Amino acid sequence: MPPKPKYDYIIAGGGCAGLSLLMHMLAESSFRDCSILLIEKDAKQSNDRTWCYWEKGDGLFDSIVHAKWNKAWFHSNGYSALKNLHPYQYKMIRGLDFYRHCHQCIERFPNVSIVRESVVDMGQTPGGAYVQTDVDRYECSVVFNSIQLHPPVVSSDQYMLLQHFKGWIIETDAPAFNPNEPILMDFRVDQHAGTTFVYVMPLSDRRALVEYTLFTKELLNDQAYEAGLERYVKEQLQLSQYTVVEREFGIIPMTNYRFSPGEGNIAQLGTMGGQTKPSSGYTFRFIQKHSAAIVQALKQGKHPLIKRPAMDARFFWYDSVLLHLLHKEKMAGARIFSLLFKRNPIDRLFSFLDNESTLLQEAILLNTLPQWPFMKAGWEELTKPTRN
Repeated sequence: MPPKPKYDYIIAGGGCAGLSLLMHMLAESSFRDCSILLIEKDAKQSNDRTWCYWEKGDGLFDSIVHAKWNKAWFHSNGYSALKNLHPYQYKMIRGLDFYRHCHQCIERFPNVSIVRESVVDMGQTPGGAYVQTDVDRYECSVVFNSIQLHPPVVSSDQYMLLQHFKGWIIETDAPAFNPNEPILMDFRVDQHAGTTFVYVMPLSDRRALVEYTLFTKELLNDQAYEAGLERYVKEQLQLSQYTVVEREFGIIPMTNYRFSPGEGNIAQLGTMGGQTKPSSGYTFRFIQKHSAAIVQALKQGKHPLIKRPAMDARFFWYDSVLLHLLHKEKMAGARIFSLLFKRNPIDRLFSFLDNESTLLQEAILLNTLPQWPFMKAGWEELTKPTRN
């Protein structure tokens, strides 16, 4: 029997993080002679999620952007405004479009193989790493992993909130939406469970994604999500006649647990690699930046375990402070976000949420928030022992 091939790279997990990295690699001619194995148990043939994100200019996946907007509404009980998003655009990609686009691209590259198997283990070898599936064992030089094999153990002085959401795509018989004006956040909903808002992404004048979202410690039962969506559509959108044509549900961790970037010849991707913004749950853009950084490191002959930039520490502190306030219920999330959107221009706010702002921009932004609760929480987080 001939020996099994040893791959240059194995990508464990074919979701957003794994496929994004692979697409960034295939966009570079220097990787087209490398042998790459993608391991993903699911064929990804359903629209299981939607990614919304803001971005300046064009991105790698602009050809499959389902909709994009130059302005968006923010609503709370004390403040409403239609915000001009320049120099950003808010973009939406449907999961099924993303999966199809990536796999159609992969088919053009004979150096990429795919196996539909479940990953059960992975580890180091003397010259690289291995991935064990429920069917076989595969070896390579470097593994890029986005699969959670073991849940993180969050200590008592760290925070773990869940961003959980249920979305409907609804259709109406008559025009009901302005396709040019999405609702980025609407806090004019019951806040008794914790930070709760709805966003509305109009896809046409008769079709929109309506997403009911919470930042809380516990999930709701399914009836509660449905009831929240029904109330919002009736009371805020003032619709009584509509059809729910699609549903989606998701959970994103919001935690200041320090996910490891990896070890040895195993590099972590996506949420497992710390690419989910702890205080907002935004992941898509961070995955793209991380993927681009990995590709640049490999092209330069460097190790793909990307060292966190020095400024990451201060953004991690900002995230921890906000999680502290939300987790301990020291300040309502609706009030925090209302003040951020009311008192800051979009470019300052978005660059801050993207971990790309300057110290001066951050000082100005933080000064728009109530000083005492943030200073108190900030000091408590600053004086905690350093962890992982």
